[in-house]
Amino acid sequence: MKKKINLAQIFWGSVGILFILVVWFIASQQETLGKLMPNPLDVFSYIFVSFVEPIGKYTIGVNILYSMSRVMVGYLLACVVGITLGFLVGWFKVGEAIIKPFYLLLKSIPSISWIPLAIMWFGIGEESKYFIIFIAAMLIIMTNAIDGVADVNQDYIGVARMLGTSEKQIFFKVVFPSAVPQIFNGLQVGLSAAWASVVAAEMVASSEGAGWLILMGQNSVNMVQIFAGIIIIGVMGLVLALVMRWAEAKLCAWNIRGA
Repeated sequence: MKKKINLAQIFWGSVGILFILVVWFIASQQETLGKLMPNPLDVFSYIFVSFVEPIGKYTIGVNILYSMSRVMVGYLLACVVGITLGFLVGWFKVGEAIIKPFYLLLKSIPSISWIPLAIMWFGIGEESKYFIIFIAAMLIIMTNAIDGVADVNQDYIGVARMLGTSEKQIFFKVVFPSAVPQIFNGLQVGLSAAWASVVAAEMVASSEGAGWLILMGQNSVNMVQIFAGIIIIGVMGLVLALVMRWAEAKLCAWNIRGA
């Protein structure tokens, strides 16, 4: 049954994509809309050619690798800090009292707002991009870690304490495993936020990357390059989401969220 559902999802997803491409093609043939959007055939041809011929200094593939490497550095740091702080706030009263006010303050600030400050602090080098990615992903991961601890069944904790289980054992044997599915939810959303933030950062201060492709297309009034960059960004975001869902299926098989 599960296989049939997956095949149906693939079929209808393909139909949806095909429908969008057909509408896009028809719209691009109109005189007015044709000035605002290029022919999709030209865009996809441009993408394929750009994997061989460079745009600026690098090909599209290299630009994607630049963006991915930035995402991984900031994201992995965000995972470590976000999960750690989430457990400190969710499980320890002292940690909640000290950390939560700063968390609530930072949570209300959009990640893109940090871009000017990051450039002033770290310049236009890699460090500013790492910082923006870190902030964007860390707060999301931390939020889900806090929620994961809060959602742990208190009956399990009570029974464990009645049996004389130490607080350390309760944390590692009850709280942490129960919070893992919620943490993975945060990891997936955080990864999407990290990808979106690096694209925004590269559009402000960079000489390579997926976001830079769009900025250069804008500066040269190259609509084909702009659309190519948007498609590349969307496809890579989808790939990252699928990778996280695969990891969740392997590591959290007992509690898989709906597709």
